[in-house]
Amino acid sequence: MCGIAGFVDLQNRIDAATVVGKMLPALALRGPDGEGVEQWPGVAFGHRRLAIIDLSEAGRQPMLSADGKVGVTFNGCIYNFLELRKQLESSGHRFRSHCDTEVLIEGYLAWGIEKLVRKIEGMFAFAIWDARDQSLYVVRDRLGVKPLLYCAQDNNLAFASTLAALRAGGFGQQLNPTALLQFLEFGFVPDTSCIYAGITKLPPGHYLSWRNGELKQHLYWTLPLKQDPKISFEDAVQETEGLLVEAVRKRLIADVPIGVLLSGGVDSGLVCWALKKLNVNIRSFTVGTPGDRDDETAAAKVTANYLGISNEVVTLSDESSAPLDQLNAAYSEPFASTSALGLLRVSKSVRSHATVLLTGDGGDDVFLGYSLFRYAWQAQQLAQRTPRLAASIIQAAEPALRAVPPFRRPASFLSYAVGGIGAMTRVREGLPYYEDFGVLGSHLEGESLAERNQPASIEAARRLMDDRFQFHMEYHFLSEFMPKVDGATMYHALEARSPMLDHQFWEFGAKVPYAVRLRDGVQKAVLREIARRHLGPAVSNRPKLGFTIPAEQWLLNRWRADLDALGADSLAAKQGWFRQDGLAKSVSHAVSTNRAAVQLWRLVVFEHWLRNQQQGA
Repeated sequence: MCGIAGFVDLQNRIDAATVVGKMLPALALRGPDGEGVEQWPGVAFGHRRLAIIDLSEAGRQPMLSADGKVGVTFNGCIYNFLELRKQLESSGHRFRSHCDTEVLIEGYLAWGIEKLVRKIEGMFAFAIWDARDQSLYVVRDRLGVKPLLYCAQDNNLAFASTLAALRAGGFGQQLNPTALLQFLEFGFVPDTSCIYAGITKLPPGHYLSWRNGELKQHLYWTLPLKQDPKISFEDAVQETEGLLVEAVRKRLIADVPIGVLLSGGVDSGLVCWALKKLNVNIRSFTVGTPGDRDDETAAAKVTANYLGISNEVVTLSDESSAPLDQLNAAYSEPFASTSALGLLRVSKSVRSHATVLLTGDGGDDVFLGYSLFRYAWQAQQLAQRTPRLAASIIQAAEPALRAVPPFRRPASFLSYAVGGIGAMTRVREGLPYYEDFGVLGSHLEGESLAERNQPASIEAARRLMDDRFQFHMEYHFLSEFMPKVDGATMYHALEARSPMLDHQFWEFGAKVPYAVRLRDGVQKAVLREIARRHLGPAVSNRPKLGFTIPAEQWLLNRWRADLDALGADSLAAKQGWFRQDGLAKSVSHAVSTNRAAVQLWRLVVFEHWLRNQQQGA
């Protein structure tokens, strides 16, 4: 894992190496083991290295072809690089290092960019400059595990691993009002937006080509969503089990210590089981939270003893004194995921023991481990049995039902069953909070979100699972979960690898019928069955927990100063994003009721982020 940056201006109006030199310090946390810059006329690539494979100078980046005309700067890991290297060597290619980066160079020379991106497996964001025809290619992995942003303007193009790096290079000046509304709604900025106008996040499964000032995006992979009705539950269990073991095997290549994160849950337990099946003995770590009711050390010990593996408990350090400073440093955009605070603490605690950490991320997404999927499935089944006239009657009665507190939850479910994804997205308590308290300032008044304006219909309800899965993928998986893991681990120079983010694992999982993945109404039933067979019922029946921080509660006590500052003297209000009287009203309400809403936490996060941006300007 590393940090990458680059700049191309073939008219040489701006010195490319100077621009890249400004970006690299912002990537230092991602790559503490070295820095490199390579340049051609009008072009410069930069790299900050976290050495994982081939720790020698032969693995330094940016890396060049033998004649120096092709260069690459790369972040991530190519898990099948040894197989690809053998193919290339058999056709006459010669290698000077033992790292995966060089396979990108030689693979590009042998196959071209289109075939290369389809052959490589792993998590990656990289750029290739070909001086022979003055072409730039910028590539992001299939599922969007690694971030990559770019800015194209005035016939030049800049790219980097983080928004902070692009900002340091002088790109991104004006805040994007729509992206700010999206942050207030969700607590993060979606992958399809950026908090600064003019900067774009390269979508997963895409590569960018740039030649003679012509910019094109190319799709090279998309998740196949067509389900195969012939896949039975037993078929799904057997195939998933084999794919998981193979995915774990692929992720064991490294020249630094590897650890595995073992919680008390299903997914991390299955990763440890796969390691045991492969006869691999690496250290498992459980993050202990003594005195916390959600402490998982006892449950993790049960799994470790069942498998006969060693387990080490790492106690979380107390990082509660400066949480907002950490969020700003780890995430370039405002990011209000409270579990990110927990993951930052986990990453710091584990980093002194390992440089690569295997995790169980991804299983809940493709195999439907969240309750929202179960509700959507149940609502879709009801919708398919509901006549259109009955749906109209339910829609008309919904406001009256919602006005009665005991009926609010049933009313929400019925709205899903007659309205589909449009009803599901509007039930969120996001923007209405800010409107009720009069928080939105002049820059945001009149703005609306497409996410809240999707049409509701019985037809949409009858295909709700497809829409719910795609919405989850675009917003929560890609825009919240992936940045959360990358930002928190790379802040502490820790490489996280998740076998359940293997694209072949996902391709099969997406083909399994919803009824199989949610058999008998059980969330991620396939993975739980594998756990039952190999880890026992105590693990397979265990509910999902996460490393969260009670941010809303702590706003009222240990972080009270940040809350009071928001209500009394807000920079965001001075700039026209919020209204000071609305902020004061929302803060006063939270204090008087002793309850801070999650939306108030988002306001505090944005205020702190904005002040940090001004100080760094």
